[in-house]
Amino acid sequence: MKKLGEHAIVIGASMSGLLAARVLSDFYTAVTVLERDAFPDADAPRKGVPQGRHTHGLLARGSAVLEELFPGYNSEVVAQSGGLIGDVANDVIWIGHNARLANSPSELIGLLASRPVLEGHLRRRLMGLPNVRAIENCAVRALVTDPVRTGVTGVRIHAEGNAEETLSADLVVDATGRGSSSAAWLEDLGYPPPATEKVEIGISYMTRTYRRQPTDLDGKHGIVVAGSAPNWRNGVMLAQENDSWIVSAGGYLGDDAPDNDEGFLAYLATLPTMEIHDVIARAEPLTAYRRYRYASNLRRRYEKLARFPANYVVFGDAICSFNPVYGQGMTVAAEEALALQRCLRAGSNDLARRFFGAAGKIVDIPWDIAVGNDLRHPQVEGARPLMRRFINWYIGKLHVAATRDSTLATAFLEVVNLMMPPSSLLSPAVARRVWLGNRGPVLSAPSPSIEAGTRNRASS
Repeated sequence: MKKLGEHAIVIGASMSGLLAARVLSDFYTAVTVLERDAFPDADAPRKGVPQGRHTHGLLARGSAVLEELFPGYNSEVVAQSGGLIGDVANDVIWIGHNARLANSPSELIGLLASRPVLEGHLRRRLMGLPNVRAIENCAVRALVTDPVRTGVTGVRIHAEGNAEETLSADLVVDATGRGSSSAAWLEDLGYPPPATEKVEIGISYMTRTYRRQPTDLDGKHGIVVAGSAPNWRNGVMLAQENDSWIVSAGGYLGDDAPDNDEGFLAYLATLPTMEIHDVIARAEPLTAYRRYRYASNLRRRYEKLARFPANYVVFGDAICSFNPVYGQGMTVAAEEALALQRCLRAGSNDLARRFFGAAGKIVDIPWDIAVGNDLRHPQVEGARPLMRRFINWYIGKLHVAATRDSTLATAFLEVVNLMMPPSSLLSPAVARRVWLGNRGPVLSAPSPSIEAGTRNRASS
């Protein structure tokens, strides 16, 4: 493959930075990843990834892309760290709009492992490439430009134990996440910052890890409960390495789950199923309680900027970060990596404009999924145009039908897993199944466990 330059820099060694660096390694003689943290010796949480102690799973599309960029990655996580590969539609219970989707075999294959394991394996694979290196404990102070050459020519860094210095590059990629300094750096260089969109949601969830038994959840790999009226509380329990469950539960706008056994179990009992509650009520805790707060969905509209410096790109969560309960972040970063690869194959000229245009189209879908669903909550502020209200109504009807129709359930999960566009759910064939599925009596209790849970709470 034709080289586009001698040196590329990626700022940030989280999942998005690692994926960006993998793509750049095919187009630049050398790639340097700059990380403000020190990498842990084992696959353990680190300071720079505050959500790393909480629930993670790789959606089917993300799993497929990582396998494309790092062949054998999925089986390696399973064989070496005890991760699980499973059928997203058949091995996981999905409850949304207070309805339980019908399980059935599908081709949606996802990967379950903790965030430190997912990231650790990716980092080791990347660092095994001969032209990639990392500098740990390294803070990036500013972008560097040259009055003779247009655009960014490197970064000003301070690595621990060394004096501040300039590191030159033919391309710099900012993959520092939601807290990106790119907007400020651009203003320092005389460029306008991007317009931003924000939807305040005040999500907070509590997480704990427990010992997993083979008979738990009838052998399923997990359960995902999306927030719905009346209390809008979310719950998720996913199998992880070392025979463990990771469990998270929380709500919107300050509706926090307690960090004690009695309170946490009581909170779980308010979900539309008692399945998570019943497993952890008898399970052995393996960690303390940990809380994570997430204020808002945030999108920076780089694709709308008229002026942007050459040789510089913003990537991943630094462009857009979503409500984490939907589990989209890693998969969106993987899709952006493929978009960056396609843009680089066409050359480095006008790279930022081409990449931001492609990334904007990638982000549109998960942004609409996350924000559209969050705006179902009556107290979340934001525009609710007629089409958005119609889609939310229609998806509710789809869930009713999908309690009995596994084809509909799989079609919905294909969209959730970013394998198909949301428009696929409006096709005549799907719409007809939704209509037929709502003609009969509504299943108010789509599974015995949900029905039992409702009776238990009514009698308590």
